Amino acid sequence: MPNIAAVFKEEITRVARKEVRRETESLKTGVATQRAEISALKRRTQALEQEVRRLNKAIAKAAPPAQAAAEQVGSMRFSAKGLASHRQRLELSSNDCGLILGVAGQSVLNWESGKTKPRAAQMPAIAAFRAMGKREAQARLATATGAT
Repeated sequence: MPNIAAVFKEEITRVARKEVRRETESLKTGVATQRAEISALKRRTQALEQEVRRLNKAIAKAAPPAQAAAEQVGSMRFSAKGLASHRQRLELSSNDCGLILGVAGQSVLNWESGKTKPRAAQMPAIAAFRAMGKREAQARLATATGAT
């Protein structure tokens, strides 16, 4: 007669192995799914990084003129006296000058009096204004007011 304890122990071991195998099968399928998702994400990340590099190169090719303009704006100096004298030379009121520059006439007066300074975004317009002659200023004023 076989030893009941040994048979019972073998049966428990067999059932335990069966349960462990069933549990690990679901874990194995989950891990395989996650690995597939991770590799897909890695491929997508790599493709996106390549696209970013390509776009950065395209921007770098187009950037030098923009950087030069930004550096030029940064190197521009503003002179309240110069703006006032040029405005008077063109025989423009502060409101007319403001229309040409795209700001309020009061802003022009504040710049000329030294109360405020123009923003960096307004410096290109001021530089263009400083390069204008009387005829061009009158033409710009006519287009700004809508008169023909």
